Amino acid sequence: MKAVARIALAALLLVAGASHLTWGRRGYRIVVPDWATELLRTDKDTIVVASGAVELMLGGALVALPRDQRRIGALVAAFFVAVLPGNVHQWRTGRSAPLLRTDRARFVRLFLQPVLMAWALWCTR
Repeated sequence: MKAVARIALAALLLVAGASHLTWGRRGYRIVVPDWATELLRTDKDTIVVASGAVELMLGGALVALPRDQRRIGALVAAFFVAVLPGNVHQWRTGRSAPLLRTDRARFVRLFLQPVLMAWALWCTR
């Protein structure tokens, strides 16, 4: 069961990463808070591309590096923590993106992050 959950999480990360680099790239820029560009001294597009690349690497690592699953699971959970401010920003500013066009959807999305964190830790233990 954990192996199936780990593969499913890897697939989710791979699709999300691909979308950050292609069809969803423009929409993801909406989520990036202005303070993040100042803190990281870069533009929103670079942050979106970098986060997509990280998602691709983490998704691939979940499948390709079975001996390091605990460490990778912790990194995936940390990544989900790192992107949470973007989700909060999107909710607070009311910025729409695909599948997140209402305040309710954006608010509910916030509660998905802890689920993703728990999923990453559980399926890699």
